[in-house]
Amino acid sequence: MKLLVLSDTHRDTETMEQVIQHCQDVDAVIHCGDSELDAAYFEGTSIHIVRGNCDFDELFEDEALFDLANNKVFVVHGHKHNVKSTLMPLNYRAQEVQASIVCFGHSHLLGAELQNGILFVNPGSLHKPRGRKEKSYAIIQKLENAWSVLFYTDEHKLLEQVNLNFI
Repeated sequence: MKLLVLSDTHRDTETMEQVIQHCQDVDAVIHCGDSELDAAYFEGTSIHIVRGNCDFDELFEDEALFDLANNKVFVVHGHKHNVKSTLMPLNYRAQEVQASIVCFGHSHLLGAELQNGILFVNPGSLHKPRGRKEKSYAIIQKLENAWSVLFYTDEHKLLEQVNLNFI
């Protein structure tokens, strides 16, 4: 299983589309909100996208939940879960929906961690990153007994790799 996760593109369609085009070998594309585009822009695509605090089109859902390769993938922006301070409310919601993977944005800070057997991934921002200068996106892969989360720049250079074991 391989997922492309991006977030907080804030109208930068050129970078977003270039990353999606570059990463065609994925099983799913996830956008964690703040595209600042109309939902019609994504019609006809298979992108799982949610509404962020800067998205005003009410056709976007606040949450997305889908099954992929025996995993429940849960997607939110994060602004309604206080992710800039703590992952606790998001963790509770993930447990409620029985998610194994949670993708979120909002803070523009990239990161990955495993809590209560649930993988949490924030890909950072492809428009205005925080905490570092590089714009970023994430590739999540499930290995035998581990998750691999690779963070890349908008120019597809590896920033860092996080391997998290689950047993």
